[in-house]
Amino acid sequence: MARLLLLRHAKSSWDDASTPDFDRPLNIRGRSSAPLMGRHMADHSLFPERILCSSARRTRETLAGLLPHLSGDVDIRLMRSIYQASEEGYLSVLRQAGGTVKSLMLIGHNPGMQDTALSLIGSGNPAYVDEIRGKFPTAGLAVIDFDLSDWSKLAPGTGRIVAFFRPREIEVVGAPALAEADD
Repeated sequence: MARLLLLRHAKSSWDDASTPDFDRPLNIRGRSSAPLMGRHMADHSLFPERILCSSARRTRETLAGLLPHLSGDVDIRLMRSIYQASEEGYLSVLRQAGGTVKSLMLIGHNPGMQDTALSLIGSGNPAYVDEIRGKFPTAGLAVIDFDLSDWSKLAPGTGRIVAFFRPREIEVVGAPALAEADD
């Protein structure tokens, strides 16, 4: 069995209109929700062996918020090709860079993240599919399992959604509420 963790970057700042999109940092909420999701991942033993992360600033800052909560060695690859990738681009990155790891994480952007999750899910809890279809919020995490031993064999419709975590729900169960709404 192989497990894919699809994480959308945490909420980014739009305070400075002159900042290029690639260079936008996380805002206050994003700087809080990234470590919140990292703690939640650790609490649920969701430890990726390899992380493929967009090289955009907001995804790198999201990754930095997760790292203190991850255990063991992690192979981290910052990839420009993930930035602004479509579903097909994400699938290509996963097939080419996933190798034979059992637990793979992709940290990226919408709409590619949402489209990729919906494309890969073939079974599992339909409520999770409906939630993802409705909105894949910032710092949202989809956990999808596959019956494969090599990510090069990844195909649409072959995954089983096992969890979908949203920071707002995690806040309700254990962390202080954060001020801004998800986007």
